[in-house]
Amino acid sequence: MKTLRISDDAHQKLTGMLGEITAQTMKMQTYTDAIETMLSQNVILPPELLNETQNFIETNKQLGYTTREEFIRDAIRNRLRFLKNQTQIIEIPKDEYEKLDQAIRDLNVPFQSAEDFVNQQIQTLLEKHAAWVKEKEKYEGI
Repeated sequence: MKTLRISDDAHQKLTGMLGEITAQTMKMQTYTDAIETMLSQNVILPPELLNETQNFIETNKQLGYTTREEFIRDAIRNRLRFLKNQTQIIEIPKDEYEKLDQAIRDLNVPFQSAEDFVNQQIQTLLEKHAAWVKEKEKYEGI
């Protein structure tokens, strides 16, 4: 058996990983199992990207992210939904979006935000379209 020197940080991560794997598999695990799991489940990212992500999380705490891992998982989920054609992204220049938000507040219209306004406009038009389709089908059936 060979001896491998590891840092305290690596030891803590391996021990944590051992606990997780043991809980998932309901079988005792070894450091080798933990290392294999870490190697197969981890992604190596450039330090600059990790630093940028960490800085973003720290300066935007209102978004609710507490760890880089949580942020990265959410980013991947969103990207996959987009690539699977489950969502569509509509780009609006930020200054126009902010002006719309301000107009909604100033004019006291029944919307909470620019996003709420857009979503309600979409819903209203889809409801009108559904009614139009029903009417059209009714007349075509005559």
